[in-house]
Amino acid sequence: MSQSEPSFFDRERDRLSLDITAGFEDLLSSSNVLNRKLEEVIGMTREYETIASLWKSFHELMRGQRDEVLEDRTTVPGTGAHIVSTSSKR
Repeated sequence: MSQSEPSFFDRERDRLSLDITAGFEDLLSSSNVLNRKLEEVIGMTREYETIASLWKSFHELMRGQRDEVLEDRTTVPGTGAHIVSTSSKR
């Protein structure tokens, strides 16, 4: 065996080092993809919070108007909304 030719140990060490380096590069790439996806999910969550807040405001506004209408409304005959009194003055 000559000095210029690497030994089996050196060749295996270099091969394994390259495999480990490639594995770390894949891991880094996958971590970056995961990070981008998590940022997208967080961004979508913020968008849903805005939409939910808008719908909540709309619901509260409509509920407030309904309550005002119910307080101001007198019963309309024939709709079943009137209450029959069970107490009678005789």
